[in-house]
Amino acid sequence: MIFTHDTTRLALLAALSLSYAGVCLAPWLRARAKRRASAAKAALADSPAWLVAYASQTGNAEELATQTAHSLQLAGIPVRLCALAEVTAIDLQQAERALFVVSTYGEGDAPDNAAAFMGRLMTGELVLPQLHYAVLALGDRSYGQFCGFGRALDAWLATQGASRLFERIEVDRSASAAIEQWFQHLSHLAGTSDAPDWSAPAFGDWHLTQRQLLNPGSAGGAIYHVELAPVAGSLPDWQSGDLVQVTAPADPSQPREYSIASIPHDGGVHLLVRQHAHPDGSLGLASGWLTAQAAVGDVVQLRLRQHRRFRLEDNAQRPLILIGNGSGIAGLRGHLKSRVLAGQRRNWLIFGERNLAHDFHYREEIERWHASGDLPRLDLAFSRDQAERMYVQDRLRGNADEVKLWLQQGAAIYVCGSLAGMAGGVDQALQEMLGRPALDALAAEGRYRRDVY
Repeated sequence: MIFTHDTTRLALLAALSLSYAGVCLAPWLRARAKRRASAAKAALADSPAWLVAYASQTGNAEELATQTAHSLQLAGIPVRLCALAEVTAIDLQQAERALFVVSTYGEGDAPDNAAAFMGRLMTGELVLPQLHYAVLALGDRSYGQFCGFGRALDAWLATQGASRLFERIEVDRSASAAIEQWFQHLSHLAGTSDAPDWSAPAFGDWHLTQRQLLNPGSAGGAIYHVELAPVAGSLPDWQSGDLVQVTAPADPSQPREYSIASIPHDGGVHLLVRQHAHPDGSLGLASGWLTAQAAVGDVVQLRLRQHRRFRLEDNAQRPLILIGNGSGIAGLRGHLKSRVLAGQRRNWLIFGERNLAHDFHYREEIERWHASGDLPRLDLAFSRDQAERMYVQDRLRGNADEVKLWLQQGAAIYVCGSLAGMAGGVDQALQEMLGRPALDALAAEGRYRRDVY
């Protein structure tokens, strides 16, 4: 064998070798991509799609139904969107969850594209014990039969044995507050979609043991770090990615869900709570209770809930790319804590907020992990710190080659934070760099997981 130190020859030889390898590998890579795309389609086909049906006379209900379907899709939930006229008895009998966005025409009449459904199905009986549903009814109070068709549809579904996901929401001439309430419920459902028949345990008594404002001086809403411990008994077990439900004394029937920002090793449940303020200055029921009204030492009603769609599970040994904004750092912090405790150091955090000076939540902890090598990759996007806005999806695009390399090495992607803006932007950026079939394949493999709200 003859060896040479001629760098030009060596470079040519390397280039020829790589070209030959590329020619050989190209068919295999194309075949693998096709197999992954097929697996993704099969997995999505096996997942029961949510039915989103609309009955629209002027287009408003159809537009809101489209937005509803898009919001669920961003949360990784398969959706079938259609006009109510297309819905059959078999569709209703096979569906587990259905959302109806319906308007009322004139004095309580069904819109034209719902009249067939009303005459074909609502005049008879249909056993629907497996169906969980919700109705967004659009109307105008100047008419005597306000939301007449929405109310009739809701009553008929309940009579057939279907269960309400939440009470009917009625909208008077596109009132924004009622529509906002609908999408708030959607955010909750997006987080609980992995457990349609979840048997909820009773709420337990927990002490509020610590509360700290994390973003004094921020241009955004106040965010508090809250710690809780059970009043009696040992600390229950949970996994990173799980959720808690908290009720406020003012309305215990409407629990609010929060991502857990800690692991049992920390000795308590940690939450990151953004204080929600209404236009009249009043605070959100649960966020106001946790951040202002309850005193340290007071008892809080709380229960834990498994969140299988956001747990580490089979991804525990994989490299992780963690992406989030705002209070979404809570769910990602839980995963990082779990990884550090297990000695898993292939972690990459991409986090965004408004300003570095005020909104870098858990900064000392994150920078310590970065310095120790437990978090070797850290990319930050503080949108208001430069003339041109910068968001996590921009950081993602700027590191496209590195993202692809991590994914080739088996990495999983976890996204936590706002459904509007961030989650859609991240999904679009990933689609641009990977292609939709490849991204769907990652989701089907459980390597693309989202906890968005």
